[in-house]
Amino acid sequence: MTQRQTSEVVGQAGTVFAPGSRVSRGIRRFVRQQPIGFVSGLVVLLFVAIAFLNWVTGGALTTHDPTEIGVGGRLDGPSLDHFFGTDERGRDLFSRVVEGTEISAFVGLMAVLLAVGGGGLVGTISGFAGQRADFFIQRVMDAMLAMPGLLLVLVLAAALNPSATVVILGLGIGFLPGVNRVVRSSTLAIKQEQYVEAARAIGGSGPRVMVRHIMPNLVAPVTVLVSIAIGAVIVAEAGLSFIGLGVQQPSTSLGQLLNSGRSFMENAPWLVLAPGGAITIVVLAFNLFGDGLRDYLDPRLRNL
Repeated sequence: MTQRQTSEVVGQAGTVFAPGSRVSRGIRRFVRQQPIGFVSGLVVLLFVAIAFLNWVTGGALTTHDPTEIGVGGRLDGPSLDHFFGTDERGRDLFSRVVEGTEISAFVGLMAVLLAVGGGGLVGTISGFAGQRADFFIQRVMDAMLAMPGLLLVLVLAAALNPSATVVILGLGIGFLPGVNRVVRSSTLAIKQEQYVEAARAIGGSGPRVMVRHIMPNLVAPVTVLVSIAIGAVIVAEAGLSFIGLGVQQPSTSLGQLLNSGRSFMENAPWLVLAPGGAITIVVLAFNLFGDGLRDYLDPRLRNL
């Protein structure tokens, strides 16, 4: 990229986030109307930033090697050298929680992207195509709803070796029918709008109208859905890893840490409090941020 192109990109970014820009006004209005949602959004942003930076830098945010045994004493309490203490093998718990956060973020994001990509496309086509196609697609989705995502993960884990890939596939496919229903209902509502009818009246083809006029207006409900679904997937992944059907060693999962620490709850409660607290804070932040974003984007609730 040339110096001129770089200057243009920086200038465009500065224009978008300038004090008087539309984005800046929207952020200020969100802070004023949804303060809890804004604070939760900051927590979500911190969670994503920690996971992303630790992945990009190869573990630079960890204070010790998460898998190294004996970096401290066995079951040492929290200290300046080991912020969350050490586990039963003398491994640094803070580093293991950071690595578990990275894996939870990866699994949650990939599973939700699979669910939103597949369910969003199917839901849009189902709501836009017509009654016959809609009836057939929804009956297939109803059949998929008969098998919950967790049960699908158990089936895949029995057929294959338990891994992060199995969790992503199982939870992604399990959440797909729910995403389909939300997107389909939104598509049915948007299809009745006058600008969509006008686009079809002037000769716009079905795919063109769907891509140009339907899908852009699905961004708001899908964004809210994603923010809430990631929290649900993180909880599901932690539960599966807790019972040994999720992420496997040597990778570290927050659910794994809970499982290994439950035997030492009385003598070393930090082994459970640290990963359990991380799961609670992150999932609560995603849910509150999703609720705030939903209320902010709903014109019936927005205080203009």
